[in-house]
Amino acid sequence: MASPDDYRRQSGYRRSSEAGVQVAPPAHIGHNGGLAMIDRTGPIEAWQSMEMDSPLLAEFMRGGGAVAAGMTVTEMTALRNSTYFRGENLISSAIGMLPTFLMRRTVDSQGREKIEKATDHPLYRLLKKRPNTFQTAFEFKSYMQQLALRDGNAYGLIVPDYRGRAAQIIPLARGACKPKLPDDWVLTFEYRRPTGGTVILKANQVFHFRHPMTRDGLTGLSMKDIARETLGTAAQAERAAGKMLKGGVMAGGALESENDLGEEAIENLKQSMRERSIDGENAGEWLVLEGGLKAKPFITSARDAQYDELRKRTVEDIARFMDVPRPLLMMDETAWGTGIEQLGLFFVTYCLMKWFVAWEQAIERSCFTQAEQDADELYVKFNEGALLRGSLKDQAEFFKAALGPNQAYRSVNEVRSAFDLNPKTGDETGPDAIPQPSAAAATPTKEPVDDR
Repeated sequence: MASPDDYRRQSGYRRSSEAGVQVAPPAHIGHNGGLAMIDRTGPIEAWQSMEMDSPLLAEFMRGGGAVAAGMTVTEMTALRNSTYFRGENLISSAIGMLPTFLMRRTVDSQGREKIEKATDHPLYRLLKKRPNTFQTAFEFKSYMQQLALRDGNAYGLIVPDYRGRAAQIIPLARGACKPKLPDDWVLTFEYRRPTGGTVILKANQVFHFRHPMTRDGLTGLSMKDIARETLGTAAQAERAAGKMLKGGVMAGGALESENDLGEEAIENLKQSMRERSIDGENAGEWLVLEGGLKAKPFITSARDAQYDELRKRTVEDIARFMDVPRPLLMMDETAWGTGIEQLGLFFVTYCLMKWFVAWEQAIERSCFTQAEQDADELYVKFNEGALLRGSLKDQAEFFKAALGPNQAYRSVNEVRSAFDLNPKTGDETGPDAIPQPSAAAATPTKEPVDDR
């Protein structure tokens, strides 16, 4: 029988070992950029079966981020805030519903530049209709936009076709991908597999979309982390209000009497109050008081007013973090009326425009081949005009000015394409022909001259 020292020597002096456990061995990155696997000749130890740098483990250990308000802000804490939820939903839905086209610049036989949709390229279908086999274009873009807001980064695996062009983009698990920029300045991504272990992916294998704000030039800032203090303060205020309502201290007033009431009189008065408020039909009616009772309604205290002011301030802070105008967050202090078009213009210009550029350049960087980037013929374009369309009256005035008659810069077919109408060749007759102004209407009539 082996002694304890002999047993420890034979096991390699390992501790906390557990034989028979089948765990995929994690990998580490070697100096040459390749994958180096850990030796598993002996029993697997507990520390070897865990990935200590896993972001999921770190999130579990800390439970979110603690704030000065005395609570931990998690993802669900942020989403339960109505202002944050409204802002994230507004931005991600707008990005998801806008058409995204792959365009191509060409030159005709006369040397004139021509712009057309690159419908023959697989990336055109990917952006406009089907990015992968289980998501629509709206679902894909809105989901990736949500991740860019919550986590600061969104990653997708690029699946190429037989010619090496992007045919699908499959979203990767949150926290499983991390960009690396070593001393040779060649960008790679370290991907942690769900089954365990890590692999190194090249830059042209990963679609990386991130928040425009960054601290290291590689990863974006998380909106949840940046606005953590504001979200924590708002959540703590809501929690305090909930406890106040639960405790029943939100009384509307008090009944005072100069005389002492007996226990029977007090119990009868309480029963009468309960009977009046049990169905809510007598709400707002006055009571007939007896025994010298006087009603003393409570007014809004300074603490209540301060609570309301705190809620408004947190809404304003979240609006600043997300660049969303306050009226679009359902704050009704601002009149809508004729200013709704200016609010939409503000939202597109100062909030969505930076996201449009981030999307377009991220797609061109990740999904274009090196030859396509060098040729500079293909480019990605968001159709933000869908958000800037005014009323039918405003559109009619705009296209009327664009068609002339003196300095026209739009053709009839260009105007028709803006409304998804078929082009006209000019040879149509009958009801399909475009009405033309008559010569009699165009020629001004002369007033008769009185020779008398």
